[in-house]
Amino acid sequence: MRVSQGRERPLTVHHLNQLLFVCSLVLLVAVAAVRISSRSGLPSLLVYLGIGVAMGQDGIGDIHFDNAELTQVIGYAALVVILAEGGLGTKWKEVEPVLPSATALALVGTGVSVGVTASAAHFLIGLEWRQALIIGAVVSSTDAAAVFSVLRKIPLPARVTGTLEAESGFNDAPVVILVVAFSTAGPVDHWYALIGEIALELAIGAAIGLAVGWLGAWGLRHVALPASGLYPIAVMAIAVTAYAGGALAHGSGFLGVYLASMVMGNAKLPHWPATRGFADGLGWIAQIGMFVLLGLLVTPHELGDDIWPALVIGMVLTMVARPLSVVVCLTPFRVPWQEQTLMSWAGLRGAVPIILATIPMVEGVDASRRIFNIVFVLVVVYTLIQGPTLPWLARKLRLGGDAEAADLGIESAPLERLRGHLLSVAIPDGSKMHGVEVAELRLPAGAAVTLVVREGKSFVPLPTTVLRHGDELLVVATDPVRDAAERRLRAVGHGGKLADWLGTDGAGAGR
Repeated sequence: MRVSQGRERPLTVHHLNQLLFVCSLVLLVAVAAVRISSRSGLPSLLVYLGIGVAMGQDGIGDIHFDNAELTQVIGYAALVVILAEGGLGTKWKEVEPVLPSATALALVGTGVSVGVTASAAHFLIGLEWRQALIIGAVVSSTDAAAVFSVLRKIPLPARVTGTLEAESGFNDAPVVILVVAFSTAGPVDHWYALIGEIALELAIGAAIGLAVGWLGAWGLRHVALPASGLYPIAVMAIAVTAYAGGALAHGSGFLGVYLASMVMGNAKLPHWPATRGFADGLGWIAQIGMFVLLGLLVTPHELGDDIWPALVIGMVLTMVARPLSVVVCLTPFRVPWQEQTLMSWAGLRGAVPIILATIPMVEGVDASRRIFNIVFVLVVVYTLIQGPTLPWLARKLRLGGDAEAADLGIESAPLERLRGHLLSVAIPDGSKMHGVEVAELRLPAGAAVTLVVREGKSFVPLPTTVLRHGDELLVVATDPVRDAAERRLRAVGHGGKLADWLGTDGAGAGR
């Protein structure tokens, strides 16, 4: 099969049916591949890239696809969705203590990584400085999805997870600016001008992202939409608005969408579990489509000459540039060497580098196809090496701890006419609300447990009713005490009936 470049033919219903069949088949195969990746410990991006390669011109699909511009546009759109989903899932209580160190790692650490990697590409591989700088910038962005897909079963210190998550959300923006600058103008004569431009774009993107996120969260909390299914759509629309607003204002749209999503993700929005599930599913679709398309773009038989350069550059990046950037940025914050070691090895490269490698192709940079091939091989090989070994390294460094008490699933539905809220509370396994009597919840005046669903049966609880794992509670709260009621419920879920004496107030509990 070859992508037609000749006379256009009208799209018929038969063609549409064929397209829908192929797309649905790819999605089904990709969803099934998630199970394979979760069992093998490999990041899912390798599976999706493999599907795209298998469908390409050297695979069984024999699809010839070489439209880098279309790939870049779709990749940017997918990256916006992925950053939005990541921001919605970021817990402020984990990010706040490490915000300075994560910001330093995302900005200063990125600069160190770019300089070291570009020098290796120039002196060891013999690339021109422009090409070397492009490769150094492209591979300096980490991917939280790739990291946490292999670490999700190992509880780590909050400082490690918070730093890695915040870094991955922040460093996309400066890297994109660097790659675009190097691809359009080559090496910059006045480096301080480029630093100033990066700082300005980041400041504009951050301001717009925070403003859009706050306004969006305020609106969703005070306006009752006619259907619960509209809330997830509204949240994603607000996130995309932050990206578009930042980009139109000549700021960093990627930083804007991440910050706006993080603000909304920590704002106790109505129907939050449904919104989170919708964003998670949309993020999976974006990753699947993006990686399959990137796999289609690569030409496997052209990779042979670029394997050795990719291995050398990847070795310098993994063993020198990344550890050096971590040491330089985190040592002033007195981060223990065990955590620095894990974060050095956890600098996985995923979707962003391969997408950014299409920018020089679109701009017509010399040897841009070779740059793309080197980045592709580097990402695949070193993800294959680092991914499965991350859990082992975490255990060797003794960074795995006891899992925290499971957080409650609380869904809120505003009752606009009654000036109240209906809270649906699910008690998961591991919650310390198990064994607590309803009266011992000590909800504020104006809030009450009105219904309990247990093993498919509903009943009105008594003050002495003992709550159990798997129960679902219906809590009615007036508007003034809604936040206090939710904080108390989360506090009991984390600390049990003695939450107040143990210092657990639930204010920072995640979702």
